[in-house]
This record gives sequence, structure tokens and C-alpha cells, in this order.
Amino acid sequence: MALPHRDSVQRAADLLGVLLFEADPAAVAEVLRSHGEPEVRLSSEDIAELRAAARELREVFAAPDVASAASALNRLFAAYARPPRLTDHADGYGWHLHVDAADDGPWGRWLVTSSALGLANLLAERQDVPGGLCASPSCGKPFAHTGGGSPRKFCSSRCATRERVAAHRARG
Repeated sequence: MALPHRDSVQRAADLLGVLLFEADPAAVAEVLRSHGEPEVRLSSEDIAELRAAARELREVFAAPDVASAASALNRLFAAYARPPRLTDHADGYGWHLHVDAADDGPWGRWLVTSSALGLANLLAERQDVPGGLCASPSCGKPFAHTGGGSPRKFCSSRCATRERVAAHRARG
């Protein structure tokens, strides 16, 4: 079973990938549905809030080191979150930390608080930055570091391959 914080980190990366680049309401709703949010209806105000939240969360993904990522997360918690609590809401994960937005309702606050908690848990677990931004100059999309192995530089194998091919052609 995946840990809830890994799911929320992947959801954050997927949402930022849409919100920072296209912000099509249908695409945003599809990402939310694919991550278990039922009955998603988003107004233009909701999309604006989510885009603003995505810009704030991007700072965590862009952090060059663990201390910078932790500092960005602490700023987000101070600005957006109520104190953490333990919860077991029958979602199959058992007891885990949960953070609510300081004021309930807006999608943007939900995105920041739920994502920040997942990112903070992953940072503490791995003692490393929880994500990154694609190194491809033509991309720059956020990605999550949820697994083991060597650090990633690209959001996908497609971007990595495109950059390797471009570097090869530039040498030849």
C-alpha cells in the first residue's frame, strides 16, 4: 500500500504540471478525479485559487537543497495551516497526520495544506528534497521524488531522451 503522503506529493506534482502551464479546467478536474476526488466542479475562481496555490508550491519543487525546501514548507504551514492532528478516516491508510487549512473551503488552501504535509513527510522520511523541476529547457514541469534510486533531473523518460538526443546531435 502506498503511503498517503506519497500520494499527495504525486497529486501535487500532477496538479502543478497542469496548473502552471495550461490551467484548463477540464484537465485540472481530470487530475483531481484520477487522484480520488469525486464530483469535481471547478469555477473560474477555483482555478484562479488553484493556480495561485500552485505558484506557491512550485517554490518547494524548485528548492535547490533540503534546507531551502524545509524553509519554504514552514512558510506555507505558517500561512495556511491549522495545527496537525492524527486521523484515521477509514481510507485504508490507518492513523496518519492530517493538516487542515486555516479556513475551510477554498481549493487553493486545500491544495497548499494537503500538498505541504505530504512534501514535508517525504522530506523528513528521505532527508532529501521531495521533488524537483524538469531540467529540460523546453519543459520545467514539477515532479515528485517518491521512490528510491538516484536523484532525477527530468519529469519523464520522454524529456530525458529528448535532451540526450539533442546533446548527442549538438556534439556530432
